[in-house]
Amino acid sequence: MIISIKEIIYFIVISLALGYIFSGLFSYRIKTVYHMMNPRRFDVRDFYFAVLVAAPAIILHELGHKFTAMAFGFSASFEVFWFGLALGVFLKLISSPFLILAPAYVTFPILGMSDIQYRLVAFAGPAVNLILFLVALIMLRNTEKKSRKEVAFWAFTKKLNLLLFIFNMIPFGPLDGAKVIFGLG
Repeated sequence: MIISIKEIIYFIVISLALGYIFSGLFSYRIKTVYHMMNPRRFDVRDFYFAVLVAAPAIILHELGHKFTAMAFGFSASFEVFWFGLALGVFLKLISSPFLILAPAYVTFPILGMSDIQYRLVAFAGPAVNLILFLVALIMLRNTEKKSRKEVAFWAFTKKLNLLLFIFNMIPFGPLDGAKVIFGLG
């Protein structure tokens, strides 16, 4: 099976959590004085909009890893990193000015995997973010025929995916950049 029922449930859980975490950060509406004075007020429209922007960036990133590993003939599984997801939700709950988020990862066996395969699987996630960034950049070239909501969607998609690409390519610790640069080494 390409995607399991468990993974579909994980997609839903992560999407809902990301919608909550990013609601208020991603909005297509002009904020009124009331919104600025009541930042903790939950707005379901901002929630849905945040899901539309954030969930594809993170879920497709992880699916890039999964499908690349599977293309090389390895089994791969999308998993929720519960601590990383809970940390993001907690930081949102306390209105932290910082966001630390590591909601998911993909497991795959490295035994039998060549160094180049490992590096390509590691790069696949950030490559998806780079592609989403480029698509958003192209979509923002002609904005006069787009609604405010569409322009906001593509602008936030562009920013988030560029940020995810740059962050994930940092050659440090468990980040994809370290795996790409240092390989299995």
